[in-house]
Amino acid sequence: MRIGILAYHFPPEPAFIPGSLAEGLAARGHEVRVLTGFPDYPGGHVYPGWRQRWRYESRSERLTVRRVPRWTGGDASVRARMASWLSFAASVGTIGRGQLAGVDALYVHQLPPTTFAAVGLLRLLGAVPTLLHVQDVHPELPGPAEAARPWAGRVAAATRRLYRSADLVAVAAPAMRDLVVAGGADADRVRVVLNWTDERLFHPAEPTREARRLVRGDGRCAVMYAGTIGARQGLETAVRAAAPLRGTMDLVLVGSGPEEGRVRGLAEELGARNVRFVARRSPLEMSDLYAAADYQLVMLRDLPELRGSVPGKLQAAFSSASPVVASAGGDTVEIVERARAGLSCPPEDWATLADRFWLAATIPTSARLEMGRRGREAYLRDMSTRGGVDRVEELLYEVAGLRRGSDSPEENSRTGLVA
Repeated sequence: MRIGILAYHFPPEPAFIPGSLAEGLAARGHEVRVLTGFPDYPGGHVYPGWRQRWRYESRSERLTVRRVPRWTGGDASVRARMASWLSFAASVGTIGRGQLAGVDALYVHQLPPTTFAAVGLLRLLGAVPTLLHVQDVHPELPGPAEAARPWAGRVAAATRRLYRSADLVAVAAPAMRDLVVAGGADADRVRVVLNWTDERLFHPAEPTREARRLVRGDGRCAVMYAGTIGARQGLETAVRAAAPLRGTMDLVLVGSGPEEGRVRGLAEELGARNVRFVARRSPLEMSDLYAAADYQLVMLRDLPELRGSVPGKLQAAFSSASPVVASAGGDTVEIVERARAGLSCPPEDWATLADRFWLAATIPTSARLEMGRRGREAYLRDMSTRGGVDRVEELLYEVAGLRRGSDSPEENSRTGLVA
């Protein structure tokens, strides 16, 4: 099968879903054509050694990656972000028809930045069978609400058009189904495909001496959060929960983000000397850091749109056999509790989270390792790369078959697609 993939981010960026999917499908004998941008995440500047230009294409035996230019300025304002999204859409509109003409099925890795490009591309390609894999239902736009509101409305309108245009809509979490149906998708065309992680980076490991130095501190129980320190995570709750437990546990925050200053300020205000900040590390170091910590912290705020979201750090922790402390709602907590792979509590409840931190510090090492083992088993069973590629491949065959069936009255009659 000839398969097209549209993705805003793609390796060497940390975009392991579209990257591993492209590699996996090509390894299975499919001809895969990727349309993406030049790497600039997370800093917003094109990576050293790369230069944006119109004619850039890399090829392997069955995989072609075509990159198109887009606005990159490193400015996180809503205006700069929308300039990047719209410039990507314009570039995809210029190149897309030639790059993806004749594909049997199109996979769209649907993050908000891909929305405008996908709407325009489907208009250009016409009746191409399309699988839309939704990762985020409600985009988080920076800046004042009055500046972001008009753009949020435009993104929502384009997303509704995209939901209606796709033959099948895959969602990355079970509760996301209701959100995309409310957004305009046909319930009969929605499937669940849980995300996976980069198993080359996140796997059981023994910590290095440097990882122990960064994470372990004075040897107390170490609960580590690794990722963006942003508004959606609500890490102020974790700081408030950790502050009273100065002699019991350490909270180690690895990463950076727009709310880092606020979170640091709260830790200083509360005198939380057991809350430590570690600068963003290379992805190659993450398995060592995960191994050095006793638990991984998964945080989401108490927002309706986040109950249908499963942060990628949950799959990373499970794949690494790391037990978790989850302060979230919806699918995230349900997955942790079903796997019996950690401790959980409602979101934005610092007192209950403090209780979970205390409990985490008192759990014997053997029981903690058993939680990690159960998480690893759940990952391999329900969320692995191989299983994810299997599921997406099945759905691509399904959309191709649906579109062929809809083009043939006789086939429609045999398959029951028409009365």
